[in-house]
Amino acid sequence: MTPMLKHLVMKIKSTGPITVAEYMREVLTNPVKGYYIQHDMLGESGDFITSPEISQIFGELIGIWFVSEWIANGKPNKFQLVELGPGRGSLTSDIIRVFNQLNSLLHKCDISVHLVEISPKLSEIQASVLTEGKIKLQESCLAYMQGLTKTGLPIFWYRDLNDVPGGFNFYLAHEFFDTLPIHKFQKTEKGWRELLVDIDPEAPDKLRFVLAPSATPAAEAFIHDKESRDHVEVSPDAGVTVQKLAHNTEKNGGAALIIDYGHDGTKTDTFRGFRGHKLHDVLISPGMADLTADVDFSYLRRMAQGVAALGPIKQQDFLRNMGIDIRLQVLLQNAKDANNRKQLLRSYEMLMDLDKMGGRFNFFAMLPSNRFGSSDQGRKPSASASVAGFGELVWK
Repeated sequence: MTPMLKHLVMKIKSTGPITVAEYMREVLTNPVKGYYIQHDMLGESGDFITSPEISQIFGELIGIWFVSEWIANGKPNKFQLVELGPGRGSLTSDIIRVFNQLNSLLHKCDISVHLVEISPKLSEIQASVLTEGKIKLQESCLAYMQGLTKTGLPIFWYRDLNDVPGGFNFYLAHEFFDTLPIHKFQKTEKGWRELLVDIDPEAPDKLRFVLAPSATPAAEAFIHDKESRDHVEVSPDAGVTVQKLAHNTEKNGGAALIIDYGHDGTKTDTFRGFRGHKLHDVLISPGMADLTADVDFSYLRRMAQGVAALGPIKQQDFLRNMGIDIRLQVLLQNAKDANNRKQLLRSYEMLMDLDKMGGRFNFFAMLPSNRFGSSDQGRKPSASASVAGFGELVWK
């Protein structure tokens, strides 16, 4: 019995069955025993590998996307790069390297980096990757850590998105929304019932799923009348986060780019665990495995009021539109040996193959409604309004 399992059993004994959302929140982010607090879960020795860990090209193209949007917005004299859940810092590192390489274009722009990270272990890794040295701040400060990147940009760490200063922000959330807690609902003859986590009466050291005996407030709040599926997953935390990003983007300009595996309101039961790069039962050894659920992009779009929403489009399409094939050829020409070239081609295949990350991951963007002139708010802009990645990359 893991320490987290002991904690959950005591909690359920005292309060009764808990929602899947509460279960996920405890297992992943409990400040003492949570998976993200205690583990470095990324890379070959962790529980999963992300696109930035596979190839530098991924982050470089996202960096170019932000520069393209900066140009499209009239080259403002200041912007903040804000990443939610930055992992080991690989993606931010690749992006700010692009900013540095395009210094002739960006040299008059005041750029700072802001990372939202709750894991002490990961923030230390990020600091070692991104900075030459860091400064810890007093608890009274909103940022708990700050420093300078290796390219000289101010960088700050926060535990909460609400603590990040508003302004012309470029938000980035790569494999962030899939970790936010979900409520699960099942359609029954008596109406919608919420799935809960309870102690197994036949095995007191194990957990099981049960259906709530009656409709819960969450079921009444989140299941809409036109729902045709028999099983639905909803993440209120994802809705609140998207609303915050949308509000600042519409008010102050900038953009938000969300990259994750997910669907457009079609899938049902996607809640699963990963441990050692393999699927893992979500109720076994809680706190020792990552928990995740596919992102419902149709829900994010409904929550993104006031802004123009683009996507989701497949990762393969976005990266191809951003010029990944051209960048690959340049890297292949500069490769020093055959092994290096083989690694580049393997990485490209992993990022682009529709049966791998190319088809599993989606890109979704939120931009200010005035970015498209007369385009209706909250709707997809017309095809003539070219946005890098979602159409051909156009430098202006």
